[in-house]
Amino acid sequence: MRVWIDQDLCTGDGMCEQICPEVFQLQGDGLAYVHDETGIRDGGADDPGRFVAVAAELGDEALDAVAECPGECIFIEGAASAAA
Repeated sequence: MRVWIDQDLCTGDGMCEQICPEVFQLQGDGLAYVHDETGIRDGGADDPGRFVAVAAELGDEALDAVAECPGECIFIEGAASAAA
């Protein structure tokens, strides 16, 4: 599964970071971003580099973050049960 955040829709609520800090992180601009061992991904909707792979053991937490996001700004690829 891979995830990305559309910062244009992000409300900065921070629920995603609270639920799954291994994947989501609030930055100084007050918006959430996805991150991995290479750092923060801040590409826009047309940037294929915007995605972060989610480790299998974090899949449930990532899906919970999607469900709880008030801005509905987290998008997932490769998760059959995801409704983003």
